[in-house]
Amino acid sequence: MLPNHRRCLSCRKVAHKSTFLRIVRLYPSRTIQLDDGAGRSAYLCPQASCVQAAQKKDRLGRSLKSAVPESVYRDLWQRLSVNPSLPAP
Repeated sequence: MLPNHRRCLSCRKVAHKSTFLRIVRLYPSRTIQLDDGAGRSAYLCPQASCVQAAQKKDRLGRSLKSAVPESVYRDLWQRLSVNPSLPAP
């Protein structure tokens, strides 16, 4: 994989990390949040199908090795509905 490229957790597409939504499990508190922070990360395409698959199959929880609160999924869905012009991978 090229430097600064990541893979979508749902569709497995590879693109520059700036095109993805980043979900982080912070270290050492193990809380989960969007965008920034140091710790284990997972990336999703800014598409409804990728977020839906990640939620339905608990792909985020397995990747982050922690339970993902519903508030994180609500924030992801809100970002998709508020800003549909996010760059597509």
